[in-house]
Amino acid sequence: MIKRMRVEPISTYLERYRGRGVAHPVTVANGFVYLSGLPPFDPQSGEIKPASFERQSEIVMEQLKTCLEAAGSSLASVIKCNVYCTPGEGRFATFNAIYDRYFPDDDPSRIFMFIHSWPGPFDLEIDCVAVARQDAL
Repeated sequence: MIKRMRVEPISTYLERYRGRGVAHPVTVANGFVYLSGLPPFDPQSGEIKPASFERQSEIVMEQLKTCLEAAGSSLASVIKCNVYCTPGEGRFATFNAIYDRYFPDDDPSRIFMFIHSWPGPFDLEIDCVAVARQDAL
C-alpha cells in the first residue's frame, strides 16, 4: 500500500512555491517513509527568504523532523539522507555541525553533493528515507 501525505503548513507552502497541484512531501510505502526534498521555507511566512546557510540548514532539518513525525516516524528512524548544496566556503563544515545536532548518536548513511544552482534564493535541500512505524502503514 502506498500512502501519500500532506503535511501542513509545508504542503501549502510547497504548492504556492511550485504554483501547481497538490503537494505530498511524504510517501509511506513498503515499510518506509520517503521525504521529498524541500527548500527552506520561512517558518512564519512560508516564503523562501534569503538567510544564512546555517539558518537554511536549521530550517530544512526542522522540516524533515516535522514531516517524519507527521508520518509516525522520527529522525531516529532515518536510514539515508541525500543533501544537495550550492558551493560555498565552509558549507560542508557548517552543515555537519547542524546535522550533528539532529543526529547526535548514530547518524544515517548520507551523501553530500554540491550542485550548480536552484530556481530560488536558497542553497540547500535534503531528502531522506526512514523506517515507518508499523501502525503508520
